[in-house]
Amino acid sequence: MNEFLNLLESWLNQHQQWLAAAIFFTAFLESLAIAGVIIPGVAVLFFLAVLTGHGATQLSTALLMAFLGAVSGDGLSFWLGKHFKDRIHHIWPFSRYPKVLQSGTRFFETHGGKSVIIGRFIGPIRPIIPMVAGALNMSAKRFFIYNASSAIVWAPMYVLPGFLVGASLQLDVKLPPHFYPILLGSITAIAAILLLSIRIQWALQSDGAVYQRLSHHIKQYSQAHLFWKILSRHRPDIRGEFPLPSITLAGLSLTLLTLLATVVSMTSLLTPSDIQVTEFITQLRHPLFDPLFICVTLLGNSGFHTLVFALAIALLLFRGHYAAAMHVLLAGLATMLLSHGLKDLFALARPALVNAPPTSFSFPSGHASGATVFWMLLATFIAQEQEARQRWKTYLLCLVPVLLISLSRLYLGVHWFTDVLGGILLGLLITAITRVSFSRYDKEALTVDSSTLAALIVYLVTAVTYVYVKFDGAVLKYQLL
Repeated sequence: MNEFLNLLESWLNQHQQWLAAAIFFTAFLESLAIAGVIIPGVAVLFFLAVLTGHGATQLSTALLMAFLGAVSGDGLSFWLGKHFKDRIHHIWPFSRYPKVLQSGTRFFETHGGKSVIIGRFIGPIRPIIPMVAGALNMSAKRFFIYNASSAIVWAPMYVLPGFLVGASLQLDVKLPPHFYPILLGSITAIAAILLLSIRIQWALQSDGAVYQRLSHHIKQYSQAHLFWKILSRHRPDIRGEFPLPSITLAGLSLTLLTLLATVVSMTSLLTPSDIQVTEFITQLRHPLFDPLFICVTLLGNSGFHTLVFALAIALLLFRGHYAAAMHVLLAGLATMLLSHGLKDLFALARPALVNAPPTSFSFPSGHASGATVFWMLLATFIAQEQEARQRWKTYLLCLVPVLLISLSRLYLGVHWFTDVLGGILLGLLITAITRVSFSRYDKEALTVDSSTLAALIVYLVTAVTYVYVKFDGAVLKYQLL
């Protein structure tokens, strides 16, 4: 396959416009109603992205073409829905496979306008939703906003994996000893922890066995029952739900953080492990992966977190959720003050591996704590509107950026493993306490509307702009000595 790619790359180097055009039309057809149901666009786009990674064209060109193709395909699908309306079910393949159209219609009726964003990432209904939106008379302006904002995320998700595969085929990446056993062991350990956490969360939810037994026991004591009622949610549409998972998480996080801080500040028991982890991950550094991890770590900078916390607070104030805005503000301030305060208190040195490491002390990681608080608070606001047994999915999804930002600090060599672990524990502690406090003020549902989606677009634009402005300086800053 490598020889074939080399031959194809040689031809495409002389005709780069053809690869760009192919990416555009593949993304266009993948997003187009009817065609997107039939054509294996994802597989073709992955192959074209592999060629891009092989040097046949620029990554920026591939991303732009994928974005424009996705927007155009959805736009034409929307127009087809507007034009044909009730006649759609007579058109092949919907005339033969009516369930495809029915599932898209149900999805749109359930989720409304935001289904244009959600649907882009969901298999068979991806090319159907825009056409259904047009048939059901969604406004063109509103559709375009949702269409473009979702395509900004869709293009990198579908292009970057293939690009990285293509780039890696022509690179001699030397993996550290025992890389695959360690990788498998790490994935297994993380999966086991997540499964255990989900199982514990189920038991602590309002319909769980532990929650029910504790609730029955508490009712026998008047003072304890009063405390239970005070901290329970006061939503008219939901019966009083005591924040038992958050209280448990707060206690566990505080205990583990205290133990970890004591060990790293007063002993050297974990120092050899920190050094081994740092040496192992540093061996994985490669010019191909450096830009990706630099972009990720920039999204964990305190400056960027200040902007996104301000955006979240502004959105909540605009929507009239004043208590939620105040809790987010206090959580952000607590994260900043405690992160810097604990760094100065313990005064532990960072690894001396990069050209210009941060001037602050090491423990705990401010990137890890800030990312944990922001994304886990976001998860709590989303999950509180879901059924108890479904909330783990939201928490798991929001955990991904936390882990990526934390990993970036290890990859770039500016934090020890214990720093990152301490930052995550501090973030979980602040998030849990914030959630417990907010339970008393949780009196109305937090729903998604046009202002929420506008805030999402602002977040994406802010993220891209921030990374663009800071990237060159960060590349010099994080160069290995």
